[in-house]
Amino acid sequence: MKLNPFDPSKINVRRGGGTGGGLPGGKLGCGGIVVVLLGVFVFGMDPAQMLGTVEQMQGAGQQQQGAPANPNEGAATICDDSQYAMEACNALASLDQTWQQRFTEEGLGDRFVQPTLELYQAGTQTACGEGSASMGPFYCPGDQTIYIDTSFYDTLDRQLGAGGDFARYYVMAHEYGHHIQTITGISGQIRSAQQSDPQNANRYQVLMELQADCYAGVWAGLNRNAIEPGDFEEGMTAASAIGDDALTGGRVSQDNFTHGTSEQRMDALRLGLTTGDDRRCDAIVQVR
Repeated sequence: MKLNPFDPSKINVRRGGGTGGGLPGGKLGCGGIVVVLLGVFVFGMDPAQMLGTVEQMQGAGQQQQGAPANPNEGAATICDDSQYAMEACNALASLDQTWQQRFTEEGLGDRFVQPTLELYQAGTQTACGEGSASMGPFYCPGDQTIYIDTSFYDTLDRQLGAGGDFARYYVMAHEYGHHIQTITGISGQIRSAQQSDPQNANRYQVLMELQADCYAGVWAGLNRNAIEPGDFEEGMTAASAIGDDALTGGRVSQDNFTHGTSEQRMDALRLGLTTGDDRRCDAIVQVR
């Protein structure tokens, strides 16, 4: 996907400071990474809580301290750190522009708020608890921030077989979808439904995740001029790779799914991409 370069003055991005949240030596073995990924992507566990469980399993040790954040550091410097960082910033700028326009078209321009993107390493404090570099990207509604340790994209490629820039954009756009759910109130409605109907809590969670997948597709569909050959296939591969059934090898039942099967995730992404209509995504959740 060929995105336009971002304007540093129009995006909210910061570098995360280390909190000492890493595992001994600041590294997590492949087995630990898989455990965390399964906990976060499949079972909907709080990332910080999941990491703490893995830390206890592997034993205590000297924790790595990351470099403190520099509040005066500009977006251009942060985004220029790596290709992955640059891609994330370009995607953020495009997502901001696309969704702000959609809100304006729907007469809801005053409700749109840009999220913040934090690129971090080792560990970082969030309004949702302590984040770790081993978790992969996640969105925290408490501070309306998307947290990304870009090394996750190597895991996505090498361990899950989902490489390519569009696969990475899809992950970013999915997390942005959760921001849309937060500022429109969908996420709060889902949480209320889960509390009042706990037996179907997983089903509601799946609906929310599938809608975020669809929103990711809508963003791509509305920027069809930037789509390049092979992008659609990369997106489908990524959606398939992080389906609940794919990550667990079918070892958990549908009652335990929180993000949807590979087929469901591909269908949701495809719906958004082919229609470019977020109203079609809204039909996925039935609690509005």
